[in-house]
Amino acid sequence: MTKERIRTMMAPEAIGPYSQAIKAGATIFCSGQIGMDPATGALVQGGIEAETRQILNNLMVVLMTAGAGLDDVVKTTVYLTDLGDFAAMNDVYATFFGEAPPARATVQVSALPKGAIVEIDCIAVGEPPVDVDSSDG
Repeated sequence: MTKERIRTMMAPEAIGPYSQAIKAGATIFCSGQIGMDPATGALVQGGIEAETRQILNNLMVVLMTAGAGLDDVVKTTVYLTDLGDFAAMNDVYATFFGEAPPARATVQVSALPKGAIVEIDCIAVGEPPVDVDSSDG
């Protein structure tokens, strides 16, 4: 199995010693994203809805860089600083996933980086890597 670091300038840079995502075989492990605008490095304004939308757009770009998309996501974890924001987050979240949304856990946390109010990470399963059999000539 190979391990490949996924990195794109179209999503916020990692703000620590971690990768935006790691692709191991056909599985893509995306690090948690907060609602940062990749162009400015600042959190988007507009509350839980705006942050959730930006997060899912950021994850979509990271997944596309890895050769996958939101339809390939099998598991997410949502971290909220206030579970009172669950319904509003859920309304936005639902617009990004189709008929078979991924499995999900949602938890309340005391704080998130940069004062964010929501963070989401995900695991996706894309197409398996193509094995090139050199014996075929």
